[in-house]
Amino acid sequence: MLALQGAFAAHQQVFGRLGVDTVAVRRPQHLDACDALVIPGGESTTMSKLAVSSGLFDAIAERLGGGMAAFGTCAGAIMLANHVTDGRADQRSFGALDIDVRRNGYGRQIDSFEIDLEVTGLDEPFHAVFIRAPIIAQSGAGVSSLAFVDDNPVFVRQGAIMATTFHPELSGDDRLHRLFVSTL
Repeated sequence: MLALQGAFAAHQQVFGRLGVDTVAVRRPQHLDACDALVIPGGESTTMSKLAVSSGLFDAIAERLGGGMAAFGTCAGAIMLANHVTDGRADQRSFGALDIDVRRNGYGRQIDSFEIDLEVTGLDEPFHAVFIRAPIIAQSGAGVSSLAFVDDNPVFVRQGAIMATTFHPELSGDDRLHRLFVSTL
C-alpha cells in the first residue's frame, strides 16, 4: 500500500476485512515485502512529489516494469498512466498503464458524484464514488475497459495492472479489491 498521502487507510481496512495483510510503503526498502502495490486516491501532484523525494519513484517504476501487479484508484490511476493532462510540469507518472488521463476531468470538488456502474464480470452493479475524478481520455489496444460513465472508461485493466477513476474503497463493496487479490 503506497502510504505517502491519500486514502491508503481506507484501502487497508478493506483488505483487512478480506484477511489480506498490507505493508505501508513509505521507503524503497518497504517494497521488498510486497507482492503487489495499491496506489490510492489522493492528490496526484503531491503523491508524485513525495514519491520522488522519498526515493520511491524509481524503485516503484522498476518493480512495475518487472511485472509487479498494481491497483490504482483515482489519483493512483493518474500515477500509473502513460500521459497526464492538466498536471504540473514537474509531475511524474509511472507509465505502467497505456492510458492518457485528464486530472479533475469531471470538474472540481463540488462536481463529485456517485453512480451505480455495470462492471464486466460482476453480476450486480457497483456503487462508485467519484471525487474530483480523472477522465481516461484515451487507452491503448492492450487495455480492457471494464466499466464506463457515458463513453468514458472508469475501470480498466492491462495485464497485472488495474485502475479505477473512482474510489472503490469508499463504496462499502469489496468486490474490486477481491478481484485484485484473485489475480495475485
